[in-house]
Amino acid sequence: MSFNNLDTLYRQVIMDHYKNPRNKGILDNGNLTVDMNNPTCGDRIRLTMNVDGGVVKDAKFEGEGCSISMSSASMMTQAVKGKDIDTALKLSSIFSEMMQGNEYDEDIDLGDIEALQGVSKFPARIKCATLAWKAMEKGLKETK
Repeated sequence: MSFNNLDTLYRQVIMDHYKNPRNKGILDNGNLTVDMNNPTCGDRIRLTMNVDGGVVKDAKFEGEGCSISMSSASMMTQAVKGKDIDTALKLSSIFSEMMQGNEYDEDIDLGDIEALQGVSKFPARIKCATLAWKAMEKGLKETK
């Protein structure tokens, strides 16, 4: 697949998550809530998770922001559901490396998240993409 086709596909995946967000809303049975914002551009997120027995049983988000921040939140909630805390934090670390344009463990299937790797070329947008991930990290590190 050529770079242009791949770029187009990634754009479509990002826009699909933005227009049809997965896990949007607030968990009624959530036992962890994290609010974060990006004052630079006004993105804000409220992440609620149900963490039980060291596993992220469920995760939802609400917020406002650009297509990158909201689609990243959608992808992140999909990625961490059903994962234990250490795996969720490892995914966050891999995502952070990807956003910085660094090498990362490509043996781990990131699914739709890979669509965000082009963001690393736009430093001003990295905070948009990482907002939900930072919220998830903050919440899970407080439970450990």
